[in-house]
Amino acid sequence: MFIRQCFRNKDGKRHAYWALVESYRTDAGPRQRVVAWLGRLDEAGRLGVERAARDAGPTSGNKSQATGSTRQLSLFDQAADADQAVIEPHWVEVNAAAVRVENKRQFGGPWLALEIVRRLGLDEFLKSVMTSGREHVAWWRTALILVVARLCHPSSELYVAEQWYSSTALPELLGVPADRVDDNRLYRTLDQLLPHKEQLEAHLKNRMGELFGVEYDLLMYDITSTYFEGQANFDLAQRGYSRDNRSDCKQVCIGLVVSRCGLPLGYEVFAGNTADVTTVEHIVETMENRYGKSDRIWVMDRGMVSEENIDFLLSGGRRYIVGTPKSMLKQFEAQVLADDWNTIRDGLEVKLCRRPREAAQSDAASDDTDAASGSGSDEEIFILCRSRDRSKKEEAMVARSEEKIAERLTKMKARCEKQKREPMKVEREVGRLLGQNTRAARLFEVTVSKTEAGFAHLEWKQVKASRDWATLSAGCYLLRTNVMDWTDEELWKAYIQLTEAEAAFRIHKSDLKIRPIWHQKEERVLAHIFVCFLAYVLWKTLGQMCEQAGLGNEPRRVLASLSELDLMDVVLPTRQGVDIRRRCLSTPNEHQQILLDHLKLRLPKINQSKM
Repeated sequence: MFIRQCFRNKDGKRHAYWALVESYRTDAGPRQRVVAWLGRLDEAGRLGVERAARDAGPTSGNKSQATGSTRQLSLFDQAADADQAVIEPHWVEVNAAAVRVENKRQFGGPWLALEIVRRLGLDEFLKSVMTSGREHVAWWRTALILVVARLCHPSSELYVAEQWYSSTALPELLGVPADRVDDNRLYRTLDQLLPHKEQLEAHLKNRMGELFGVEYDLLMYDITSTYFEGQANFDLAQRGYSRDNRSDCKQVCIGLVVSRCGLPLGYEVFAGNTADVTTVEHIVETMENRYGKSDRIWVMDRGMVSEENIDFLLSGGRRYIVGTPKSMLKQFEAQVLADDWNTIRDGLEVKLCRRPREAAQSDAASDDTDAASGSGSDEEIFILCRSRDRSKKEEAMVARSEEKIAERLTKMKARCEKQKREPMKVEREVGRLLGQNTRAARLFEVTVSKTEAGFAHLEWKQVKASRDWATLSAGCYLLRTNVMDWTDEELWKAYIQLTEAEAAFRIHKSDLKIRPIWHQKEERVLAHIFVCFLAYVLWKTLGQMCEQAGLGNEPRRVLASLSELDLMDVVLPTRQGVDIRRRCLSTPNEHQQILLDHLKLRLPKINQSKM
């Protein structure tokens, strides 16, 4: 590493600069790259260097060289535009071989996060609602530490306080020294932040609408779960259906509402044993009470659908596009066999159809509720969909399950013939087998009987009609809606936007590390989820910024690239025995500079030096 003189023409003048340069090897041979720009090399700059070294010496009147100098000095004099005629140039020799970099810390990621925070007005909003007391550090600043850390390096509050925070440029960016941040302070910040959840959600909704023109006319609702490590002894923590395959752990369920482009509107937390279908009424009424009742269309998957929920949506004049249970598809067998499909893209066909009258009449006869009879009314229409890719996937999955069931049943039958087994135990074993392979369970007819001696006898066969229907319906699924003025293609595209909610959960779990939850107090758990939600808002905001800039929706790559920018102290040893320290940013490479230019982001000018 060495210092190099570089020249640049600006404003009709030729300017010289100091640059810290390092050599590196490539396949094409050795190359050089600029690590940091150290400042201008004009007459004023050289005078500044000389004076910095001289004033730090034993004759300067400051601290002696023996005790070390503490005076803060500029490496290059700020009077660079002064009259050159009155400036006498001087030089100070620097030991280029001893130039070193110290106190290197992460800059790009935290700085980018704070830039997004400012665009959202999140800092000013937190400052206005999180009142300050006698504490040395304002609550809103530590709240920003939690959110930025969750976005840039998701980890525990203890790790953030003891290791991550001091390794970043956040102490300089936020003006909060590292020794003022500890885990207890961050835990208490969670308590201070949670009460402002509804206000923050409303603020962010309005701000994202202003920035990106977001319309919340189409709302996607989905639910997931996240599990605990530890006891978690409070009401919300319960065992239930785990989307994380951790049925051994307690969990909570999180219902999230997002726009058609995935920008979040709000969320609610439910007990871990809550059934998806029971959350619909609560979520819809919560959003309406908070933001008003307007002409919105609710989009939900089949796990949210019940006749009670359909009746609730219809009774309130609400519009919806929802999935249906797979079993309902059988009622539309004639429509599946018909040729009047509309191809809307390669490998995907749809058609609008009414519910067969005989099916509606059958439901009405077996159920006295208005919901059952209303399902076949003129208020509702169905969208039958068939996907080639989905068909191949389903056929492969059914084939694997079918083979597994047949193999196990063959072995069970042989055991029953050789051993004296109790019929009840065999029935339970068959039930577990079919329950674990539900995709192909309907393809088999299994009978467990009792022999004259009282032992189990097992017989099984494959049902051809069920197998034929499985082949015919592979790749087919059914939607239902009361939106009558849209085409089949528009309805399908709206339903597919549910993938935005699913993607939001993936980001929460993989990128923002919402799971597992280690907190053992209910309020802290809710606050942890809220911090993850705020970090997701920053994530999606960056994604929208990328799309507006023509960079695609790649927040993960942009964040990773700009996170490579570092803040560092460059130490220049002088012949006089004094170290000149200059705080510098690493120079963006070509790709990083393109990202900054497209996102209309400008790196701050770091021009601080000290002796």
